[in-house]
Amino acid sequence: MNVNNKEEKKIANKTLKRLKKKKSDYWTKRAEEVSLKLFHEAADKVPSYKDFLRKNKINPAKIKNFKDFKSVPATSKENYLRQYPLEDLTWKGYLKKSLVFTSTSGSTGAPFYFPRNHILDWQSSIYHQIFLENSDIDINKSTLVLVCFGMGVWIGGLITYQAFKLISDRGYPLTIITPGVNKKEIFEALKNLGSKFDQIILCGYPPFMKDVIDEARIQGVIWQDHNLRIIFAAESFSEKFREYVISKTGIQDIHTGTMNIYGSADIGTMAIETPVNIMMRRIAIESKKIYKDIFAEANRLPTFAQFNPEFINFESVDKNIYCTGNNTIPFVRYEIGDNGGVLTFDEADSIFRSHGIDIRKEARGARLENTISELPSVYLYERSDMSTKLYGAIIFPEYVKGGLERAKFASRITGRFTMFTKHDKKNDEYLEINIELKNGVSQGKSLEKEITNSIVESLLKNSAEHKNNANMMPGRVVPKIILWTYEHPLYFKSGVKQKWVKKEF
Repeated sequence: MNVNNKEEKKIANKTLKRLKKKKSDYWTKRAEEVSLKLFHEAADKVPSYKDFLRKNKINPAKIKNFKDFKSVPATSKENYLRQYPLEDLTWKGYLKKSLVFTSTSGSTGAPFYFPRNHILDWQSSIYHQIFLENSDIDINKSTLVLVCFGMGVWIGGLITYQAFKLISDRGYPLTIITPGVNKKEIFEALKNLGSKFDQIILCGYPPFMKDVIDEARIQGVIWQDHNLRIIFAAESFSEKFREYVISKTGIQDIHTGTMNIYGSADIGTMAIETPVNIMMRRIAIESKKIYKDIFAEANRLPTFAQFNPEFINFESVDKNIYCTGNNTIPFVRYEIGDNGGVLTFDEADSIFRSHGIDIRKEARGARLENTISELPSVYLYERSDMSTKLYGAIIFPEYVKGGLERAKFASRITGRFTMFTKHDKKNDEYLEINIELKNGVSQGKSLEKEITNSIVESLLKNSAEHKNNANMMPGRVVPKIILWTYEHPLYFKSGVKQKWVKKEF
């Protein structure tokens, strides 16, 4: 997109205006048009995809509408990306151009290196600007953005920096600093620069941001002295977590003061929580009937985010999320590894209306009417491969989080943990949960017992299989809790993305 800043600003503003004005059925139609167009272009100009279709006996000329498109086999890392040379996965099999590489974390296997061009950074900037506008960041006041995602080979730090830099070039007076996951540098920046700015935006991984928020006072940073907003990414979190963050930082509006991003190394910023998403999610949590109708799994809490079908499209097939989007490596019906579903705005609105709730009226009551967009939403759960099993019952990290997110533990534990299914000397299974204490808090049997009881309660509430096992095998499925000192290097090394689940040694 080789245009000057003035022209780029016009394009961005036109895009943002369209996102607010167009109706739900428009976006459904655009999702189908854009996906079908990308399929035919990739089938013609991407060597690997042309070969993939040939091997799967798909004639691109016969894929004429969206119904036909949904019969095209899905691609994935295993059946597609790792089967071809990197250059063959790109447009015209050509890599010698201006690109940025980022890597997956390798948490589910060997890292894969994804090339991206300016387009993904620009799309990310549009999503971030939506947040700025929805959260009442005043363009006439000074704003300091602290990018606290990792700044290495991972996508989070670099794409966030690029997004805000592009927004700044469009005329927002933003000042950016990139301390990454270095807490010392974050606090130094806040102490030395924070008071010079009218508004501050923190961007980081949820557990790490919670650490920063909790440690601030000790480091001489008082959140209430700043007009703060927070952008999260990389994993889901509960509304209790959001409420905790709001209460600790003095953020004024629970719907507009924070945002969670659904993104990936594969294809950048894919969807964002909007204020109306957050409002709908919070209403649904209060009503089991609405929750069950909106989300596929009544006992799990998903991220719920809106996406722009002109950037990317999502499908849900047997609860697996497929995405179709364009970049250096175009993705067509790409199985990204997440589970969940997709809802148009009209579908979500209809579900709430069936329960006597008018979303627009609720939005007006919360002063969110100007933030409403009728873009579709995707909801997704933590990956199925990021879980463990205990006597056949699947244990997801959010089940354990539900037991730890209690007010009585807030001053004693950070909320970070690592769990395993292990085996004792008799080869019986048991669940071990390693939990990080807050700085200066010592281990104690009474705290250990309280945490155990709380996690047991959450597991019984959230998993019918686990509850049945508990009834059939009394005492056998109670987790073993181990408390660790703050930032112990075995499980809680500072600056490293938290591994909620590990396999037995």
